[in-house]
Amino acid sequence: MKTIVVTGAAGFIGSCLVSRLNKAGYENIVVVDDFSKIEKSKNLEGKSIQAKIGRKNFGKWLSDFGQEVEFVYHIGARTDTTEFDTTIFDRLNVDYSKEVWKQCVKHNIPLVYASSAATYGLGEHGYKDDHDLIEKLKPLNPYGDSKNDFDKWAIEQTEFPPFWAGLKFFNVYGPNEFHKGRMASVVFHAFNQIGATDGMKLFRSHNPEYKNGEQLRDFIYVKDVIEVCLYLKEKSPESGLYNLGSGIARTFLDLTKNTFKSMGKEENISFVDTPEDIRDKYQYFTKAEMSKLVSSGYDKGFHTLEEGVKDYVENYLSTNSYY
Repeated sequence: MKTIVVTGAAGFIGSCLVSRLNKAGYENIVVVDDFSKIEKSKNLEGKSIQAKIGRKNFGKWLSDFGQEVEFVYHIGARTDTTEFDTTIFDRLNVDYSKEVWKQCVKHNIPLVYASSAATYGLGEHGYKDDHDLIEKLKPLNPYGDSKNDFDKWAIEQTEFPPFWAGLKFFNVYGPNEFHKGRMASVVFHAFNQIGATDGMKLFRSHNPEYKNGEQLRDFIYVKDVIEVCLYLKEKSPESGLYNLGSGIARTFLDLTKNTFKSMGKEENISFVDTPEDIRDKYQYFTKAEMSKLVSSGYDKGFHTLEEGVKDYVENYLSTNSYY
C-alpha cells in the first residue's frame, strides 16, 4: 500500500490531520517535522504512523521514495507573524515548498499545501480565492509575503501535480496547539488567562470604525479544516487555491464570551493596547469567501463559533487532552 505524507505533522493542524486520517482508516502515514522540539511530541502520541522523517531529510527522501507515495499534505511552515527575518521564510516557506512541488510533479503525486489568509493583507481587494487577484495582494508581514510568493509561483507553473490545492487557512483554533506560545489561538489564551485570573484582556481597538473587542475575524475550528483536507484527497475537485474559513466573521468579544460560558464562569473582560510591534499590521476584519470550495462539491458545513469553542474547551482544554 502506498504512503500518505504529512509535513508539519507534529504541529497543530498537521497532528490533527494525522489523527483524522487514522480515523478514516489510513495508517500508512509518513510524518515529517523537526522532531527535536520536544514540546510538540505529545501531538503524535498514540497515532498510527509508518515512519518519521526529519524536515531537513525530506527532500532527499521524497526524491528517493516518491514512487511509493500516494498523496502529500504539505502543512509544515514557519508561521510566526512576528518574525521579520525574510531569509527564514524564503528558506522554509518558499524554497522548501518549491522542492516539494517539483518532487510531486516528478513522481505524479497529488499535493495539498498550506497557504494562509495572511496573504490578503488588510483585505483591500476582498477575500476571494480568485487566481487573478493574487498579484494585487499586499500581505502585512514577511510570513504573509512568503505564502503569497509561493501561491504566485504555483499558479505560474507549466508543470503541475496531477491534483493540487493551496489552502488559505483563516483563523484556525482547536486541540493540539499547546506548544504554540504567543501564536496559539485566542481561545487557547482566553482559557488559560480566565483560569488564572478569572478575567480576559483583549486588544483595544485603535481603529475608530471598530469598538473595543469588536474586531472581526473568520474563526474556523480545526476539525473542519481537516475534513476539507480529507475531502480534497478523496474527491480531487478542480485544482487551485481555496479559501478555508467558516465564511462568517465574528468578534473577539463573541469568542471570549463563549469561552467564559464553556468554562462556566462569569464574564470579566477588559482591554489593553495592541502591542506596538503588530499595531500597524493588525487586521480588523477577515471573512473567507467560501463559494469556490462549496461549488466544488463540499457540503459538510462548518461548526458555528459556539459549537467549536464549546467542544474545544470542554473536551480538550479542560481535560488537557489531544485530538
